[in-house]
Amino acid sequence: MRQLVLQPAPTARDLEKIPFKSLYVKEIYDVPTPDGWVLQISRYRPVPQAWEQPIFGEPLLLVPGWSQNRHAFTCGDFVKQLLAFGADVHILELRGHGMSSRQLQIDRAARDGRNPPADIDWGWDLDSYFLHDVPAGVAAVKARTGRARIFYLGASMGGMLGYGYAGCHDDLAGLVAIGAPSDIGRGFLALRAMALFGPALVGPLLDAAAAGASSVKRTRYGAARLLRMLRPFARAANLLAAPDSEYKPVRFNHVPVDAFLRALASAATENNLRRYESVARYIGFLLNPARVTGDDFRWLLSQGGEKEPRLVVEQFARWIRHDEMKCYRNGYDYKAHFRDIRIPMAIFFGDLDRIASRHSTRGIYHSARSEYLVWRPVSQNHHLELTMGHDIHEICEDVRDLVEYATRKDRAKAV
Repeated sequence: MRQLVLQPAPTARDLEKIPFKSLYVKEIYDVPTPDGWVLQISRYRPVPQAWEQPIFGEPLLLVPGWSQNRHAFTCGDFVKQLLAFGADVHILELRGHGMSSRQLQIDRAARDGRNPPADIDWGWDLDSYFLHDVPAGVAAVKARTGRARIFYLGASMGGMLGYGYAGCHDDLAGLVAIGAPSDIGRGFLALRAMALFGPALVGPLLDAAAAGASSVKRTRYGAARLLRMLRPFARAANLLAAPDSEYKPVRFNHVPVDAFLRALASAATENNLRRYESVARYIGFLLNPARVTGDDFRWLLSQGGEKEPRLVVEQFARWIRHDEMKCYRNGYDYKAHFRDIRIPMAIFFGDLDRIASRHSTRGIYHSARSEYLVWRPVSQNHHLELTMGHDIHEICEDVRDLVEYATRKDRAKAV
């Protein structure tokens, strides 16, 4: 019998020549939450290749960060690299993000003859993600793959939620956190100042502006209603308010991050990126243009941003002000349970990143009791390029090593 000899895994440069779609079979499935949301997971199921795939079929749940959707992982080659190693990739989009949109909830509720979720009007916070979305996502991947334990990989806020989940659950085989601070704001004075003064100063100003806009809007709708009563002026009334529209007050209940990023995408020309690159090392904290392609960056800006509720921003600000990470609904303290994390864990941060830095990730590194624990910077990287830039192969190789270690250990226990 002829023995099949597998080729070595492709290098990062060789991988560029391999069509992405040849590596997976894609499916999208629903994830119901206990409080009535229907989230979506995009699954990239690996296809066997001619080269060695050391973690073939191992399920990885990927969770994006604040105001991000699935494109945080797919706009570059991050998912492609994991698929080359054989990972079974599941990307969860948190409520209100990507395909887990508010409109999906409204449409599903209308179809099923029920009310939309109670918090549909931007009424959710970090506790909603922690108590409902992440546990539902983990349970869905376990059910889909038939595994009792899966691997969790979170970027930024997704990694922070992973810290909290791993501290109180035993169904993760390993945890990877990318650009995820455990002491948010530590070593970043500008962010601490924003958390201290923003809610007290900016919030009331925006509330006042919203109240003023609501008053103008109410007057406009009232005038349109009066004009429609006078038939000759009905057409003029339509200029003030559409016939089928209804008055709704203007509220500052979410941050339109998506609109800001789309505007930034149009300004991110090659010339502007080169200008920013010359000073990014000194004044930037989100991106080093030298470590990404312009096309990938513009795609992320135009397609990867989402609106984020005001309540999420305010909860982050409270965490920073009080130097804590807590679920305020049930009192669960993330930091107090870092010591309960014993699964294999890897923590990555850009050495130029001020959001997730050596200072702000040191706490989880020193507190966790994992036998296998990686804590390392990625050279010349800020925050965003850690899942889309030129150096993702370093992170993906470490992810592969962590998964291999955990699976070998589990097999040894089973013998």
